[in-house]
Amino acid sequence: MASDKGKAIVVMGVSGAGKSTIGAMLAQVMNARFLDADDYHPQSNKDKMKGGIPLSDEDRIPWLETLRDALRVSLENGETAILGCSALKKHYREILRCADAEYVGGAASCGVRFVLLSVDAEVLAARLEKREAHFMPPTLLTSQLDLLHIDESEGILKVDASLHPHQTLKAIQALLLHQS
Repeated sequence: MASDKGKAIVVMGVSGAGKSTIGAMLAQVMNARFLDADDYHPQSNKDKMKGGIPLSDEDRIPWLETLRDALRVSLENGETAILGCSALKKHYREILRCADAEYVGGAASCGVRFVLLSVDAEVLAARLEKREAHFMPPTLLTSQLDLLHIDESEGILKVDASLHPHQTLKAIQALLLHQS
């Protein structure tokens, strides 16, 4: 029954954009489950990134498929899930959209929606320099920025995430309410 289907919101962007922080905050205010994509990386991916080596599609695809499957469980159980995930390429986002068993193409028909946390490169670099105990080094920021591609036809919501996290959260809530 379609009305019982849950929903998923992917809070996306490059490293340092605030996906984990904003995603967890959004999950709390929406009474949703928060999934941090970083927790789903196999150790081999973490080791590559820690070594300053960008991930390839061969590294990312199985990880994205695992995330898709986790979202599918939430959707099928009628739950709301918030996923913090880079989702840099359209192809990656398509994998995540397939968590919705009824998805046949076209962003409007999908139970998985995306919110891009947009932040200038200088702000991102400063954030990454301050961040401790994370496997993603600041040296890989450029490779992520180079991979990030947004197709306007996807209907991705975009928010300025250089603001205070509470302001960013309010902006996301307003956009989601407007699209309901």
